[in-house]
Amino acid sequence: MSILVNEDTRLLVQGITGREGTFHTRQMLDYGTRIVAGVTPGKGGMKVEGVPVFDTVQQAVEETEANASIIYVPARFAPDAILEAACAGIPLIVCVTEGIPVLDMIEVCYHLQRMNVRLIGPNCPGLISPGKAKVGIMPGHIHTPGPVGVVSRSGTLTYEVVHALTRAELGQSTCVGIGGDPIIGSDFISILRLFEADPDTKAVVLIGEIGGDDEERAALFIRAEMTKPVVAFVAGRTAPPGKRMGHAGAIILGTSGTASAKIAAFQAVGVSVAEYPSQIPALLKEVM
Repeated sequence: MSILVNEDTRLLVQGITGREGTFHTRQMLDYGTRIVAGVTPGKGGMKVEGVPVFDTVQQAVEETEANASIIYVPARFAPDAILEAACAGIPLIVCVTEGIPVLDMIEVCYHLQRMNVRLIGPNCPGLISPGKAKVGIMPGHIHTPGPVGVVSRSGTLTYEVVHALTRAELGQSTCVGIGGDPIIGSDFISILRLFEADPDTKAVVLIGEIGGDDEERAALFIRAEMTKPVVAFVAGRTAPPGKRMGHAGAIILGTSGTASAKIAAFQAVGVSVAEYPSQIPALLKEVM
């Protein structure tokens, strides 16, 4: 099995006629993702890579029964694009767009919670269930099917860890990049909960970074509710004190949000923490 996306995913691409939308539509199609529609206002009737384009998400859903959407729309339009997809009844929305103002995302997430819609992102690489569906910008060739779930705040670190897992013959059930902004649709806990319920995910890799308290809260959840082994990595051990760097969410206040605080939180609940990403496969093999 996998979580969130699989062979039954019927994907809609918002912003399909833009440069990024067209490029990644081609990449997702080549991977085998079932893309049934694209949306760009005023471009209805076109085709991109053989995919029909509609003026609105509602029209696309009615015609194609799309059940997931990915958004390649500029930041100033992305909040409306997310809400348009939600109002059209799409239960899973992935937003790759970065640079969306925090206040806009607070309002968007408030509405999505009331509508029971899951958002991945924004400012994220998307997700992939290897061999089944790729929704986002993750490089498909480094992934392989298997029992390890991956959830991460960092896109590039995800790729490094997945490559190491694949080389160690540890395939992945689903890899989810939740995004690095201060306000995101799905946090570590919500994804860990899905992996815990997935019978084919046998262990989980959590990739965190400095800033915020998501990792500390995830550690408490792991102790209270996870029965499957979790291995973690926290980026930012060598971040200069007082510097703001990396993602918008990587902000440290006093001692809160530091790498050392997050590592200590994981170790306190029995989670093995890798010092380097390359150590993760060996740590997994010890606990699986």
